[in-house]
Amino acid sequence: MPLELIPATDEHLTFARDLTRRAMLPYYREFDLLWIEEAFDEAWGWREQWLVVEDDRVLGFCSLSQDRQALYIRELHLLPEHRGRGVGGWVLEQLAGWTVQRRLPWLRLMVFSSNPARRLYQRRGFVEVGMDECFVRMQRPVP
Repeated sequence: MPLELIPATDEHLTFARDLTRRAMLPYYREFDLLWIEEAFDEAWGWREQWLVVEDDRVLGFCSLSQDRQALYIRELHLLPEHRGRGVGGWVLEQLAGWTVQRRLPWLRLMVFSSNPARRLYQRRGFVEVGMDECFVRMQRPVP
């Protein structure tokens, strides 16, 4: 069965929060930031939540929001054993397609400056448009 993005429900909140915390905690420590579980849980309620699934196995999830200009990737996390297999690139291409379907000109995200995922985003057409002490803002135009 091919990869799929399927809607996440509230029953997936704990999985998504734990996966995000495990993936992001090294960066939070590096930049002396505080992880706040309640903030993640609150955002879960107003963002679009999608599971990355293959053969009924959950590989990860992504969290989205949008405004009039862009679809924003707020979170994109895969279980460690599914990284480096092309799954993240597949998700990015699906989201680029959704951006076109929604008639939005940009797909945007922010990434920690030291996160190696920056290279994946660059390979997938994202360009850096801003930076602060810990985050790089990136965007990709869609046709």
